Amino acid sequence: MGIVRSYFAILCSLLTLGSTLHAQQMAIVDYGRQPGFLERIKYPFTVREVSPIRLANSSRLENLIRAGKLYLSLQDTIALALENNLDIELQRYGPEIARASLLRAEAGGLLRGIPSTIQQGASSAQAQATGGATGASSSTNSLTSTGSASTGGTVISATGTALQNLDPVFVSQGTFGHSTRPQANTVTTGLTALTFDSKQHAYAVQKSWLTGTTASFGWNNTTTRANNPLSDINPSTSSNFQLQVTQRLLQGFGRTVNNRNIRIARNNLRASDLVFQQQVIVTVSAIVNLYWDLVSYIEDVKVKQQSVALAQKLYEDNKKQVEIGTLAPIEIVSAEAEVARRQQELTTSETLVLQQETILKNALSRTGNLSPMVADARVVPTDRIPSTTDTIAPVNELYDLALKSRPDIAQTRVNIENAKIGLKGSRSQLLPSLDVVGTLQNNALIGQINTVPFPPNRPVTTVRQPDPFFIGGFGSGLEQLFRRNFPDYAVGFTLNIPLRNRSAQADMVLDQLSLRQAELNEQRALNSIRVDVQNAVIGLTQARARYETAVKERVLQEQTLDAEQKKYALGASTVFFVIRYQRDLAQAQSNEVTALSALQKARTQLELVTAQTLKNNNIDIAEAAAGKVSRGPSPLPPGQ
Repeated sequence: MGIVRSYFAILCSLLTLGSTLHAQQMAIVDYGRQPGFLERIKYPFTVREVSPIRLANSSRLENLIRAGKLYLSLQDTIALALENNLDIELQRYGPEIARASLLRAEAGGLLRGIPSTIQQGASSAQAQATGGATGASSSTNSLTSTGSASTGGTVISATGTALQNLDPVFVSQGTFGHSTRPQANTVTTGLTALTFDSKQHAYAVQKSWLTGTTASFGWNNTTTRANNPLSDINPSTSSNFQLQVTQRLLQGFGRTVNNRNIRIARNNLRASDLVFQQQVIVTVSAIVNLYWDLVSYIEDVKVKQQSVALAQKLYEDNKKQVEIGTLAPIEIVSAEAEVARRQQELTTSETLVLQQETILKNALSRTGNLSPMVADARVVPTDRIPSTTDTIAPVNELYDLALKSRPDIAQTRVNIENAKIGLKGSRSQLLPSLDVVGTLQNNALIGQINTVPFPPNRPVTTVRQPDPFFIGGFGSGLEQLFRRNFPDYAVGFTLNIPLRNRSAQADMVLDQLSLRQAELNEQRALNSIRVDVQNAVIGLTQARARYETAVKERVLQEQTLDAEQKKYALGASTVFFVIRYQRDLAQAQSNEVTALSALQKARTQLELVTAQTLKNNNIDIAEAAAGKVSRGPSPLPPGQ
């Protein structure tokens, strides 16, 4: 029983030694709570549960629904997107994946990619019908594609020198056996066969470091009971403590080689934050476009309603004139047909509003339109598209602003830095392998006086008088080990020189080619940004000119229709001309609404390519990451 207690004490000590090495990570997970002894033992085998997905919308959505209507300002729309949009929620897992990958790299594991694909925002109803984009030109695609050459969740095959396993490992081994060895002669033992009952148990702890050093400490014990009458000690127990240290001197030597995956994983933490910021910019830009499209569609409905009212009034006036005989009956048919045509246009505009509301609500809710309260609520935008003309900064200033602000450029540079770090492993692989191994071993032997009798046909010629130093139990063996009564020393080396080394040379070339491709991608991205900024400025200038022209056209058509109606009242015009000018006015008003919407989209596009979306919309990226916006709902305008 004493031996069992001693074994158990040493086993617990070794487990404590290994578990204490995890205390730092446990402190991170448990937020400073000091872990207990049992927790340290269980920690390496505990599953870190990931919280289930959140499908409940934020309370802001319900608070903005009043009397069956969803009142939305632009800031409320953006806040709902930050809290409930699934594209943003999906990207929130990116930093968590990067942190788990860092933990894997710190243990010496292979790298796993981080997700960096950016989801495009929803397109407007009219764009879906025509197959176009929602106010975002090709520059949006460059923003969402740059630096997204990640492998997602797949395992990347590591090139270069092999990585060390940085987590300590405790190994325990036990063997119980019986063996029988027949003897060719009986001169030495007097027996035709020797039998052995053996018990072996061994314990070891192994740990590697970033310097290329690996150390292992083992405790080995073998207890043997035999039928040999000539042994002085039987049963006997041989034990040893063995410390072995291996140091890489050429290939795999140094921290810069062995911690390359850790540095890449830390860079990926930064890259995952940039990807999230990138997703927020793209999503918010799409949401802003959806909002202003809805506003423009509602304004277009008002224009169509005014057009229907004008056509209806003309129809009623013509009907009265036909009744009193001052107008031919055919004019009623013409006016009635015009009313029907404009009613059809009004219906098309009203259904377009309904489609746009559905798309917008789906982008602002985690469950889309599954909730009856959300599905049945009509969206009432409380903001109007600003018609002010802002001063456009010079292209060079906007280009410099984009270079400083765009997260995709920063992500591309992180990828280049990671490629350079990875080169160190491939360069080290080109070297020969030279390992120096040092071994220290303390040996012990203990047991009891042999009580096996001599064979009856063999006379006793000697008296068993074993050295008392070797007589004893488990404690005596440990004393010999710690006193180092029987030490062994050994120092050696292993040299491995590849005669051709083609695989390492190929890896080095491939990694350098990948680096050159990454550098070219950076330059291509810089060139693309210049084009994006110039196109956005040109687009804004064109949109401003179109809007100003549309305003002048609408004023002209109003004046022309007013003059034609006065001529018609005096009998100097016909219904045909009045209807034609009414159509022209309705078209001019619709063109003005469309031009104003395009002007606002051009502003949004310029903010997107210069990465000023977050700043201009007062978005805190920390709040976006948390999915909780601190500002409250916007007050309703008077009368609503």
